Amino acid sequence: MPDLKESIKSGIVTMMREAAFNVPRDVKEALQRAYEIEDNPVARANLEAILRNIEVSGKTKLPMCQDTGTPTFFIELGEDFPLKSELRSLIEEAVRTATSEIPLRPNAVDPWTYKNSGDNTGRYVPIIHLELVPGSEMKVIYLAKGGGSENTSKLYMLSPVLGLKGIKRAVIDAMIDAGPKPCPPIVVGVGVGGSADMALKLAKKATFRRLDEPNPDPKLAEIEQELLEKINSLGLGPMGLGGKTYALGVKIEWAHKHPASLPVGINTQCWAFRRSEAVFDSNGNMRLLVPP
Repeated sequence: MPDLKESIKSGIVTMMREAAFNVPRDVKEALQRAYEIEDNPVARANLEAILRNIEVSGKTKLPMCQDTGTPTFFIELGEDFPLKSELRSLIEEAVRTATSEIPLRPNAVDPWTYKNSGDNTGRYVPIIHLELVPGSEMKVIYLAKGGGSENTSKLYMLSPVLGLKGIKRAVIDAMIDAGPKPCPPIVVGVGVGGSADMALKLAKKATFRRLDEPNPDPKLAEIEQELLEKINSLGLGPMGLGGKTYALGVKIEWAHKHPASLPVGINTQCWAFRRSEAVFDSNGNMRLLVPP
């Protein structure tokens, strides 16, 4: 199926190009609101610079940050979608092409020798999370995950007796420790339950929910809002230099867990939240889902 393969490959490249030059509309609107309510002159200047950076990147088609991230994919693959066994190789080819053409900074480094692969591919890179679902379509979420925001990820294996109070405390502690390192304003993802690895995966996945889309569970929506207010009340502000907005949103995802453990994963996304989403049909036709 050469045409189908090429369609998927070129579609992935398009997604990566879109993400390199734009942040999603909900993130831009949240940054604009933060700018409008800010009265700290340093914080206001930082937000103005961020918004200008986004505008210039979109117009000039230059990456908005020198760290163009680790290519990360969350894929919902329909059980009737073709090319299942070839999907990883197609994505790797797309990443190599995108790295050369956009261009993107090569960020795949051997941890033992520090040799850079030069094309953003390598052992387990790009990072691909795959879930089989009913149907014949493939939904792809692409994330250009910057190192600064990834470095402030946290995993807490709490005693179950700490419950909700412990979860909230873990989130606040993680933000205090993060400070300016994740390039705030940030989006905070919280994954609760499952296992150690699942909690961290859920935390990253949680950040993909639009900032203007509350949690479908009303109780969790209240917790998200409470955590957002508490985080911003710390006064850390943009770039950690003080101000009203350190976090643009807090998003929670969860899974059932073992009775003896309470995993809490926390993942942050910097203001340059470079994500794109698309659906491919079984003929390779692509529909972008995240408007710039």
